[in-house]
Amino acid sequence: MKNIRIALWGAVVVLIGVMGWLTMELTKGREQMVEEVYGVPFQLVAQNGQPITEKAFQGKPTALFFGFTHCPEVCPTTLFELNGWMEKVDPAGDKMQAYFVSVDPERDTPEILNQYVPNVSKRIIGITGTPEKIAETLKGYRIYAKKVPVDDKDPSGDYTMDHTASVILLDAKGRFAGTIAYGENSDVAIKKLQNLTKT
Repeated sequence: MKNIRIALWGAVVVLIGVMGWLTMELTKGREQMVEEVYGVPFQLVAQNGQPITEKAFQGKPTALFFGFTHCPEVCPTTLFELNGWMEKVDPAGDKMQAYFVSVDPERDTPEILNQYVPNVSKRIIGITGTPEKIAETLKGYRIYAKKVPVDDKDPSGDYTMDHTASVILLDAKGRFAGTIAYGENSDVAIKKLQNLTKT
């Protein structure tokens, strides 16, 4: 019985040690995320056909949304709402910026983005690139995206995209500053953007 108690206490001590280490690692990761520039370097193309890099996400607070032009609901709704929130928070359009990064580069050419995005917002800039470069960018920004066939029996036919639906917020130095979830309460989203413009 005494040996069992000793073994149990030993297991508890080990468990406490492991939990302490995990807490330190998670805290360290969070601190690094806050202190370092978020994402990865990239070389993509803006909707006007001009090259664009990660440097565009610095200098002003930035809202990033990753989606695609064939999206039936989430993407147009998010872009429309984001545009409205930005107009309330930054009517002059000089305090913050926003970008719509395509997760579907095979269909979303700069020309397509240049037709699609301005129909929803004049304040948001579309970004695309080669499938390889977009894949690297998505991974670097921790964005989930997966091609899903519309017809399971024809996987090479028409498709849609599953993807992260949150808006990512970056401060003026390009550091992670939070997210706005899909379906976020409008007042909460506006408050987050107001706080973002003060960073």
